[in-house]
Amino acid sequence: MSPPALPWLIVGGGPHGVHLAARLIGHARVPAEEVLILDPEPRLLGQWRRWTGAVGMAHLRSPSVHHLGLLPFELRQRPGQIAPGLKRPFARPYQRPHRTLFDKHSDQVIERFGLTARHCRGRALAVHPGPDAVRVETTLGPVRARRVVLALGQPAPAHPGWAPRTLPVDRVAHCLAPGFDRDAWIGRGPIAVVGGGLTGAQLALALEAEGTPVMHLRRHPWRVHLFDSDPGWIGPKHMAAFSREPDLAKRRAMIQAARHRGSLPAGILRRLQARQRTGDMTLVRDEVQGLELTERGVRLYLNQGPREVSGVLLATGFEAGPPGGALVADLVRQGLPTAPCGFPRIDKALRWHRRIHVTGGLAELELGPTARNLTGARRAAERILLTAGPQASAA
Repeated sequence: MSPPALPWLIVGGGPHGVHLAARLIGHARVPAEEVLILDPEPRLLGQWRRWTGAVGMAHLRSPSVHHLGLLPFELRQRPGQIAPGLKRPFARPYQRPHRTLFDKHSDQVIERFGLTARHCRGRALAVHPGPDAVRVETTLGPVRARRVVLALGQPAPAHPGWAPRTLPVDRVAHCLAPGFDRDAWIGRGPIAVVGGGLTGAQLALALEAEGTPVMHLRRHPWRVHLFDSDPGWIGPKHMAAFSREPDLAKRRAMIQAARHRGSLPAGILRRLQARQRTGDMTLVRDEVQGLELTERGVRLYLNQGPREVSGVLLATGFEAGPPGGALVADLVRQGLPTAPCGFPRIDKALRWHRRIHVTGGLAELELGPTARNLTGARRAAERILLTAGPQASAA
C-alpha cells in the first residue's frame, strides 16, 4: 500500500510559493506538516534574492502593502523593528520598501510559519495528474499530493538575436541568468548595459556607483511609468471588464496592451540623467546591428557607428510565453487545456486541473497583467484559499 498523499505540494520557493504557504498555514489553518515547498535553491527566495541583488535594486517598485506576510500594513507599522538602522526604509511615492526591509520581513515570515522546515531542495521533472492524487516526479524521487500548486517564476532570460547564448559569458552575459556575478564586472570598463527598462537602469547605476564606466544602451525613447501596469489592474477599475470578457484571446490582448514593457520610474530616470551630466555615464539611444569579439573586449555595431567596450551586460527581460518550460509543455501534451496564446485555461480558483493550481505568469488569464508581481502573489493566494478548507483538503 502506498503512503497517503501529501495534502499540499507547492512547486517553487519564490515570493509566490512562500506567500501561498504562509497563507495556507496562517489563514486557512492548514497544519504546517501538510505543506511542502519544492525548490532547488539552497534557501527559500534564493532566486529572488540573487536577481534583486545582481541588478543592485535599492527600493522595490511595488508599494509597501505588497509583501509576503499576511496583513497589508506589516511593513509600515514596524520598519525599525524589522530592519534596525536602515536610513531610508521607504521611497516615495506609495511607500515603496527598501530591498533590505523587504528581505528581512520575508525572513520573519519564513520563520513565523516554519517554512524552512517545509522546504524540500529538489526540482520537479514531471507532473502526472490522477483522479485521487497528483504524482510529481522530482530529482529526489516521486511525491504524491492531493493538491499541487505550480508557482514557477519567470521563463528563461531573453537574448537578442545579435547576442546568442553561445558567446563567452565573461564578454556577453545576461544579468538575470543563473550564475551571474556583478562583482566580476566591477573595475572593467567601459561596460555596455543593454536594456531601457528598470532592470537595465538599476544595473547601470549600481555599476557606476562601484566605479565602473558604463554605457547605457536602449532602443526606444524613455518609457516613464511608476509601475509596470496601471494600478487600476489590481482592483475593479480595469479587472471588472477583463473578468467579464469570455474570449481568452481578447484577454491576452488586454494584458499585452496594459503592460509598460521596458519602462522605469521618473526618479530612476533622473538619476541616470544626472550621471550623464556629470560625465560618469553615457546614455545612448540606438539599435545594435551586431557584435564582434575583439582581443580586449567587444565591438558593438550600432546604427550610429561602432562602439568599443570591455563587455556587454544584457538587461533584456525574459522570453515570451508561459513559465515552466518542459514541465508545463508536458502537462499540455497530457491534455490540460490552453488558450490560443499557449497559457493555461484555468478557473476562478486558478485550477488548471481539479488538483493542480497555478500562480504567477501561468495565472495571467485570470489575474491580468499584475499576475507575476507581488500583488499577483497575494491575489493568487486569495483565489487558491477558496479551496483550502478542511473538506477541500481531504478531497
